[in-house]
Amino acid sequence: MNFPMTFLWPQFLWLLLVIPLLVVVYVWLLRRKKKMALRYASLSIVREAMGKGQGLRRHVPPLLFLLSLAAMLLAASRPFAVVTLPSQNTTIMLAMDVSGSMRATDVQPNRLVASQNAAKAFLADLPRHVRVGVVAFAGTAAVVQPPTLNREDLTVAIDKFRLQRGTAIGNGLMVALAELFPDAGIDLALLETGWERLHGISLDQAEKAGKEAKKNFTPVTPGSYTSAAIILLTDGQRTTGVDSLDAAKAAADRGVRVYTVGVGTVEGETIGFEGWSMRVKLDEKTLKGIARATQAEYFYAGTAGDLKKVYETLSARLTVEKKETEISALLALAAAALALVSASLSLLWFNRIL
Repeated sequence: MNFPMTFLWPQFLWLLLVIPLLVVVYVWLLRRKKKMALRYASLSIVREAMGKGQGLRRHVPPLLFLLSLAAMLLAASRPFAVVTLPSQNTTIMLAMDVSGSMRATDVQPNRLVASQNAAKAFLADLPRHVRVGVVAFAGTAAVVQPPTLNREDLTVAIDKFRLQRGTAIGNGLMVALAELFPDAGIDLALLETGWERLHGISLDQAEKAGKEAKKNFTPVTPGSYTSAAIILLTDGQRTTGVDSLDAAKAAADRGVRVYTVGVGTVEGETIGFEGWSMRVKLDEKTLKGIARATQAEYFYAGTAGDLKKVYETLSARLTVEKKETEISALLALAAAALALVSASLSLLWFNRIL
């Protein structure tokens, strides 16, 4: 919990002035009791009148009672504080690169296998109530597993990845957004032919519906949508499709955070396949731009171990969140507990309640 607190009914805070007044009354009663006790001739009678609670111990129950009263008065003011709570991110879309560049072995055993293993470990660490969907992209992009709670189905989908040519990072993001917001006016003409198979309508029909929805679309504050997030895992080198930063803007306009994970090394390596070769390097600039535009974060994964740690961090980030919450009930509970302890100690030590 972070302080300072804010209060919905701050006028009730004036009642806290009762606390110092009660302290004054308590001190006055102690002095009055002492004066009355001194009237007795016998010191033994004085000690008996003062009771066994002489010393600091006799002040403990009243102190706890005053703390209880202060907590109750604070609760009456309806305080709010920033509290760490279970996240409301109920859906996470994994957008994973399956392009040929993921064949590179600068991350052992290669970029693709390392990303698959890390993604499956990530799924195992997520709370069971979090739905996860998977988008695979290369030259095209498609939803290979719609959002589900079934971790086994997700694992099977990830294990079925096959390398393809081309890298359409923007398409991967757009497909993930379309899965999260099928009726939100996303430009569906940019999506893949798998749309009809997944949604039961033609691309033309979907595009028409999207244009209609666009008329009433109003961008929201980037990062403000708390019911879903996208994790983009790629080496960042786009070769085709929608511009990556244009897709990031589409996500930002809908408040969706896109956490980017850069796989590989900045210097990269030369890979060859079926008679062709190319230099594949990590494009951190693009990935940082995507994360920055959507109010999310960029993570670098230069080794398989780094990649696993990144997913562990993301699991922690996406399953808890800091949120301003009313804590009146918490303070009321603390007040009740303090009052109960105060009364119990008073009975135990002095055979009376305060």
